[in-house]
Amino acid sequence: MLVVNRFTIADPAVAGFTTRAHAALAALAGRPGYRCGRLTRALDDPRHWCLITEWESVGAYRRALGAFDVKMHATPLLAESLDEPSAYETLASATPEGEVVAYASDRAGDPGR
Repeated sequence: MLVVNRFTIADPAVAGFTTRAHAALAALAGRPGYRCGRLTRALDDPRHWCLITEWESVGAYRRALGAFDVKMHATPLLAESLDEPSAYETLASATPEGEVVAYASDRAGDPGR
């Protein structure tokens, strides 16, 4: 599963934001089920940032949110993200030069294709 938290950060706040985002990413990275993560910034408008993490399951992500270090370092930052859906299930993937592989949705009654 993919979690995308988007932020709008004014230039004077960038240094503090990146420090806190690095701490949040480190806390999340230490949790079971974490696969990878990155902090990104839009090339067209540097006020727009994303904290993107990938998890083995929705359960792993939800359990990670309950961990003390995540509550201390990630939760306050995530609370500042834009108020929009942030957790996504993977419905198709492809590796370089590979075929597209489709996955069934975990949502009841949803074919997800």
